[in-house]
Amino acid sequence: MSDYKPLEGRVAVVTGASRGIGRAIAELLAQRGANVSCGDRLGEKAEETASEIAKATGQRTSGCLVDVADFQSAQGFIACAIEEFGKVDILVNNAGITRDNLLMRISEEDWDDVINVNLKGVYNCCKAVIRPMMKQRFGRIVNITSVVGLSGNAGQANYASSKAGMIGFTKSLARELGSRNITVNAVAPGYITTALTDVLSDEYKENAITQTPLGRLGEPEDVAKAVAFLVSEDAAFITGQVLSVDGGMVMM
Repeated sequence: MSDYKPLEGRVAVVTGASRGIGRAIAELLAQRGANVSCGDRLGEKAEETASEIAKATGQRTSGCLVDVADFQSAQGFIACAIEEFGKVDILVNNAGITRDNLLMRISEEDWDDVINVNLKGVYNCCKAVIRPMMKQRFGRIVNITSVVGLSGNAGQANYASSKAGMIGFTKSLARELGSRNITVNAVAPGYITTALTDVLSDEYKENAITQTPLGRLGEPEDVAKAVAFLVSEDAAFITGQVLSVDGGMVMM
C-alpha cells in the first residue's frame, strides 16, 4: 500500500459505496488517507464494505444504512458520519439506479424512482451536509453524473434527465458555496464495467467500445481517480466543472 496520503485527516462520505464505482471511490479515498463513511440501501452491505476497506487500508470507516431518496434517511446518514468522525469534509453522491425503456413504455413509477434516487438524492445529501461544511469553511462535493446527461440516449429519458439535472445542480451549488471554500464538481463516467453494464449484451458493449476513441470500457478505478483528484488540494481552484471519464466518447 502506498504511503501517498494527501487526504490524511479528511472525512469522506460516499453513497452507493458497496459495489462498483462507489466501492472503488470509497476504497481509494481511504488509501489516500481519508476516514470514510460508506452508505448503502442495504445496511449490512455497507457495514461489510466499511470493514473490508478498514482492513485493507488501516483507516477508520463506518457503514450506514441510507436511502438517499428519503430526506430523513439522508439527514441521518450525514449525522451518523459526524457523530462517528466529528465532521464531514468530502461528500461523493454516487448512488444511482436505472429503469431503462422507451418513453412510451416508461411508467410513472419508473420515472419517479429514477428522479428520486439520482437527482433528489443529491439534493437530500447536499442539503444535509452544506451547513456543517459552511461552518467549518471547507468542503468538497463531487456528484457522479453520466455522459448520458451530456449527450442523451435513446431508451434512457428518465436516467438522462436525472443526470443532466445533476449537472445544473452542481453548477448552481458551486456558485452558492464558493465563498465558503467549498467546491462542487461532477464526474461524468462513460461505459464502466460494473453491475449496471454487466447486463448489457456483448453486441452493445462492442458498439460502446467502437464509439470510444481509447478503445475500451472504463474501470471503476478510472472514475475513483478522478474523484480523488477533485477532492484533493490539487483541485482547490476547480469548481462548477464536469469532468468526463469516458475514454473520449463524448467531447464537449
